[in-house]
Amino acid sequence: MAYPISGSPYSGAAANPAYSGVFIPTLWSGKLIEKFYDATVLAAISNTDYAGEIKNLGDTVKIRSKPSITINTYQATQSLTVERPSSAVIDLLIDQGRYFNTVLDDVMEVQSDVKLMNIWSEDASEQMKINIDTYVLGQIDAGINAANKGATAGRIAGDVDLGTTGAAITVGNGVSDTTPITAITRLGQVLDEQNIPETGRWIVIPAWFAAMIKRSELRDASLSGDGTSIARNGRLGMIDRFTLYVSNLTPTVSDTGTKYRVFAGHSGGLTFASQLKNVETLRAESTFGTLMRGLQVFGFKVIDGTAVAELYCNAGT
Repeated sequence: MAYPISGSPYSGAAANPAYSGVFIPTLWSGKLIEKFYDATVLAAISNTDYAGEIKNLGDTVKIRSKPSITINTYQATQSLTVERPSSAVIDLLIDQGRYFNTVLDDVMEVQSDVKLMNIWSEDASEQMKINIDTYVLGQIDAGINAANKGATAGRIAGDVDLGTTGAAITVGNGVSDTTPITAITRLGQVLDEQNIPETGRWIVIPAWFAAMIKRSELRDASLSGDGTSIARNGRLGMIDRFTLYVSNLTPTVSDTGTKYRVFAGHSGGLTFASQLKNVETLRAESTFGTLMRGLQVFGFKVIDGTAVAELYCNAGT
């Protein structure tokens, strides 16, 4: 693969490595180096009930919420008060788009012994998920109910410390640290006080948080409710009704060091709608090659801020 190549007309499409123009036969391995991707969690923590209604970027999906029915006191011989329930309408705007655009030169395709287009499309799919997950997770904080975050969280108690700017919760197993199980149960308490269903709850934690759990008292099988300890099987499973997901895409904040936004909630709190609008291959106009490009449009919204909670924390010992 030492065919001389001039400057590419496509931005970012220069060959790698660069070609010298001198043909020297090279043996290429038929096996590619394994590439690992950040775990994506968006599909697991949100509902996608409205994905099928997307047609184009800029669409607005109208979501009807359940009305609250008033319960009245009844006495004999009284006239009944008639209520006409109305549903609040939430707009889900499909206002985000992501694309990829690659070119495979004919000479490279002929000289390659692997299906480059197939490999590139698989990688594009993974990179698309990572990009969208990172973006959405970074926006969730703004939609969370005030009683579900901060140093005075709890709709009823008002004294559940979930950390705040300048006073993050230090999660660890040290003497002065907040233990992982304590941090998780605090999140569970604020959701309980909002009457959020126990089934379908989730929590997204960074890798260091997961390591703290494995080194905590939960490594004892009897405490985790399993026949094999967490430290032995490496599976976190469920803790305090939360299904745990480990992700390196957890949002971080620079606040006297690195702080993390750990989100917990119910799938009914966050809605996400996405559609891979176009994936196409076509002949390139300015070079002898094939273009492969794709467009994905999506929208998301915290439709119930009481169903999502946030722990603002950093790693202890």
